[in-house]
Amino acid sequence: MNELLNNNILLTIILVIGTFVTLQVSKYFLRKIGLTKEANEKRVYYISKSVNLVVLVVAVFLCAAIWSMKFDGILIFISSIFAVVGIALFAQWSILSNVTSSIIIFFTFPAKVGESIKILDGDNSVSGKIVEISLFQIHMLNEEGDLIIYPNNLFMQKPIIKLNNVKSSPND
Repeated sequence: MNELLNNNILLTIILVIGTFVTLQVSKYFLRKIGLTKEANEKRVYYISKSVNLVVLVVAVFLCAAIWSMKFDGILIFISSIFAVVGIALFAQWSILSNVTSSIIIFFTFPAKVGESIKILDGDNSVSGKIVEISLFQIHMLNEEGDLIIYPNNLFMQKPIIKLNNVKSSPND
């Protein structure tokens, strides 16, 4: 029994150190990717917090497994929470898809702040210069100076044209 307790303490210490190292390494690489791709600091912050949440949830479950916690009651509670959250997210599916799209946009960088783009959406096509990419939407300024707020999930679904900012004159 005493040896089992010592093993559990040792494994928990290793898990805490591993979690801390994972958080620091992910923070470093996300900042490096953000600097390389010239991403806004807020975007890096949002993505970093999302990754941290996933790492911490996994660490809590691993810690519970190390200490042989009974998952019966916990699983019933968690499944009830997931059912309520699932219904809420189904009703508001766009929130989850916008956050997921924001993470994909962060890592793939189809467009970045400062670029002029046109989003093709039939009669509802919009174009403008990207001024911010947040966790839920992209903010663009059109030629008239109007702010266009476009959801990230639609940005991922529609064809995008990167506009050339240099306009040629007819005499060229």
